[in-house]
Amino acid sequence: MYDYIHIDEKWFYLTKKTQRVYLAHKEKVSYRAANSSKFIPKAMFLGVVARPRWNHFGQCTFDGKIGIFLIINMVAALRDSKNQPRGSVEIKPTKSVNQEVYRNNARVHITNDDPIWQQHNRQGGLTFILTQQPPNSPDFNILDLGFFRSIQSLVHKKMPINITKLITAVKDAFGELHPKTLTNVWISLQHHLNEILKVKGSNDYIQPHFRKNVEEDNGRLRIQVRIPTQLVREIVAFLNPNRDQQQTQALTENEDAA
Repeated sequence: MYDYIHIDEKWFYLTKKTQRVYLAHKEKVSYRAANSSKFIPKAMFLGVVARPRWNHFGQCTFDGKIGIFLIINMVAALRDSKNQPRGSVEIKPTKSVNQEVYRNNARVHITNDDPIWQQHNRQGGLTFILTQQPPNSPDFNILDLGFFRSIQSLVHKKMPINITKLITAVKDAFGELHPKTLTNVWISLQHHLNEILKVKGSNDYIQPHFRKNVEEDNGRLRIQVRIPTQLVREIVAFLNPNRDQQQTQALTENEDAA
């Protein structure tokens, strides 16, 4: 999975409706308020990540964090307020995200047939192939699987008080998260894919719980999760019900040898 890049968008909220904090004796909690619990300020970001690289000495040579991009509209204020005078530029969250919005912000969420994409996808001698994840299957994407959740948790700890500080908090949290957090999500993805294969591609499966930290401490953490040979046979037979049995056996033997 070292030649894959995962891209997805997420709304980051200024605060949760309820949040538990631990305070020191006589410490005062930071005050924040919103007009309504149904309309908490939020901002949409587009995350782009790859799998981190580590050398034989355990040093991270690439953290996998390509970028996190804010998707907003910059508009002029229509009237004076206590926050800004009339005519000054203010931030307005994007209410809907379509192909044009993505192209203007980070140039994704399009198909390989998109004419503008075809003009740019081979620059620099590299070739990129866009693949859409299956519908209703967020566990196929690294960001939805766990990395966005890690960012959101860190943002809540920073307790931003307005949309501008929320934007700063999200970008800071993205940069502060340790590369091992992202590495562990990539390992979790492989375990999830095994479970998805067991249910023949359905999303009706139990999420696996794998103690990655314990395995790493004991020196047993695998960066590549193997697929059981019997599971390979079952999937090949499921996808190719009329396939010759000898061809199926030869395929699984090649998988074992690899």
